[in-house]
Amino acid sequence: MAEEKTPQPEETEEVKNTVTISDAGPSKKKVQIEIPAETIHEKLDEKYKELRRDAILPGFRKGRAPIRLLEKRFGTDITKQVKLELMAKASEAAMKDNNINSLRDPEIDPDKVELPEEGPMKFEFDVDVRPEFELPELEGIEIEKPTIEVNDARINEQIEEVRKRLGLWVPKEDKAQEGDQIIADVVLVTEGSADKDKRDNVEIFIRKPGFVVGVPVEDLEQILKDVKSGDQRNTTVEVPATYFNEQYRGKKIDIEIAVKEVKRLELAEFNEEFFKRFNVANEAELREIFRERLSSQAERDARTAMTDQIYDYLREHVELDLPEAVVADQSMTLLRRHYSNMLMRGMSKEQIEEQMDQLRASSEEQAKDQLKLYFIMDRIAEKYDITTTEEEINGHIAYVASMRGRRPEKMREELAKDGSLTQFALQVREEKCIEKLLESAKITDVEPGKPAPAAKKTPKKVAAKSRKKEDQPESEDDTTPERKKTAAKRTKKKEE
Repeated sequence: MAEEKTPQPEETEEVKNTVTISDAGPSKKKVQIEIPAETIHEKLDEKYKELRRDAILPGFRKGRAPIRLLEKRFGTDITKQVKLELMAKASEAAMKDNNINSLRDPEIDPDKVELPEEGPMKFEFDVDVRPEFELPELEGIEIEKPTIEVNDARINEQIEEVRKRLGLWVPKEDKAQEGDQIIADVVLVTEGSADKDKRDNVEIFIRKPGFVVGVPVEDLEQILKDVKSGDQRNTTVEVPATYFNEQYRGKKIDIEIAVKEVKRLELAEFNEEFFKRFNVANEAELREIFRERLSSQAERDARTAMTDQIYDYLREHVELDLPEAVVADQSMTLLRRHYSNMLMRGMSKEQIEEQMDQLRASSEEQAKDQLKLYFIMDRIAEKYDITTTEEEINGHIAYVASMRGRRPEKMREELAKDGSLTQFALQVREEKCIEKLLESAKITDVEPGKPAPAAKKTPKKVAAKSRKKEDQPESEDDTTPERKKTAAKRTKKKEE
């Protein structure tokens, strides 16, 4: 006897959205989505059936209210709800199905999208994505390991920096020059705003690059050169579109500066009181402290110099575009982190503001550089399957805590609280990537004071790749006195 088969409902083919992906700029994609009318009507029917099942309207039993009445009473809310749900589901599916590796959530304004009564619903959005690039040859990178000498000149530089840091700003009778400070009343008028932003007794440092209450002013040292009490200077600036502060980003600002006082930096006196700050009796003991500190730092400085050369090699041989919005966000993150670190170190308000001015000027370039290296290191970690463990992260935290005289568990708690624990883990992974590259690098010891060599030979694969780019000038060799000077400044900051 033949077995009877239960009739199965026919499977209806799912109606899919139409998705179009196109380039919209550096590391940016435009996603255009069209949701079919069938999908919209099915979703609306589903919502009204749910509503009818639960709604209680006067004169009708539960579950018996006519759809027409429900549409009249709740139509606006249902339409808005359906639109938002369809957009969310469609955009998420479009990103997943097309392997769009986004850097942050796309910004979609639902108020600009209509749910049509007939026909498909269409909307589009831009999304920042990870840049696409190729890694250069990573085997046999040529590295110079400097033999760092601790001499009297370096000790004198350290003492001079400490005297500046502990110095005081005192009134100055002469006209202002670069490096001085002025106290002024400032008026800002931002493009697109009728209001005047007035600030009294603002501290302005005359340096290049310069800032006036957070606004970057090119050639500020020329604008304020030779000013004295009672003088007034006016200027107009155009703030870059990637500037960290959204209030001023991409806008034109008129600035009025009314000088009230000029000050100069008076270095801390090199006397008994100065020595007491370091618990020493005289200059000889102080110099010995700095000599020991610099000697213990020497090997770490050599490692830093080699790491910098790895970074320089990667910067030179990797080209990638970064989205402006992501650069601006990273710039703001950098500034917040620097500000938080300076507060934790107990720096005074004046010291913090002085350094923040310098950091604001370079935050955009720092952000671009850090993002570029992050993406490169991420690809290297993927290539060599480099990961980090909790034990490695905790060990690194313990090391840093010991260097700062902190308790490891307390430091980890603070890192988790301010959201920087993830960044800390990335730093550990990055150091493992550097270690991996140094394992196969060609390292040459270099005597102190050796002049910078000519451009190094490029590994064959990179050289071949570079020759294809005949329309681009060759990059200058990064192993230059200027690069070494920059590395030396970075070293000095660490030693402090």
